[in-house]
Amino acid sequence: MKHVGKKDEESGNRLGSYLRARRGLVSPAQAGLPPGGNRRVPGLRREEVALLAGISPDYYLRLERGRDTNPSPQVLESLARVLRLDDIERTYLLGLTPTHPRTPRRKRPEHVPARLHELLAHLQIPAFVEGRAFDVLASNPMALALSPRLRPGLNRLRSLLLDPEEQAFHQDWAKATADFVAALRTTVGDDTDNPRFVELVGELALSSQRFRTLWARHDVRPLDGGTTTVHHPVVGDLRLHRDKLPIDDVILVVYYPDKDSDSDEKLQLLAALSATGTPEPTDTAPDHPHGAPHHTPR
Repeated sequence: MKHVGKKDEESGNRLGSYLRARRGLVSPAQAGLPPGGNRRVPGLRREEVALLAGISPDYYLRLERGRDTNPSPQVLESLARVLRLDDIERTYLLGLTPTHPRTPRRKRPEHVPARLHELLAHLQIPAFVEGRAFDVLASNPMALALSPRLRPGLNRLRSLLLDPEEQAFHQDWAKATADFVAALRTTVGDDTDNPRFVELVGELALSSQRFRTLWARHDVRPLDGGTTTVHHPVVGDLRLHRDKLPIDDVILVVYYPDKDSDSDEKLQLLAALSATGTPEPTDTAPDHPHGAPHHTPR
């Protein structure tokens, strides 16, 4: 499976690809420019970005086309300002150049420590362990009661984009998909040759128009803590807080409601309904090298 945007991503022009995507998202009005009557491109023109950043149009063209991949920090800071990048996006931009490389991650198999299995068994709230590509590596009974798509061996992003039940499950499916894809882009960073990322991005690029649209935006932001509302088919709407806790090379994810809230009562009801015959916390499917067989429906 090949990378999305093979011409840009595999040619090493990740900087140019990112600049092109981000200038398409900045309107002339946002940049303080008149809209004009005959604009053939969305967002800003190349020469407008160059003018606002204080560099020559020819030099900016070289950046976008990958003819110069090592601009100075001053140039990058100016471009970040013109493109209205926030701190996370600015750091990502700096990491796309050889002068400011991102710290490479150690490529080790994702393994759930035994103590995490013990912790999952004791938690009375939905909890599971995920890998960098949103593969579910282990989960407790409450996680499965909340959603059968949190079963080990499945992939959360794949389910979100390809499983129709996920659209009904998430109150704001559009936001959820945008957040997940931006988080994947952030996690991938310069680890573009990671086989699991290549496999997942390639599959979703072929099977999901929503993914193709979001991936082309080059949004980057982490998916950490937050609050979400989901619709459970049995107990109805649940307003849950989410925390993600890195442990070794994996991430423990927990969902919990406000104490004594309506969602708290519903989650307790869900626990009671699922108590009979609920399996013990399950482990990663051992027959798949990445812990997420891409053909499994979610």
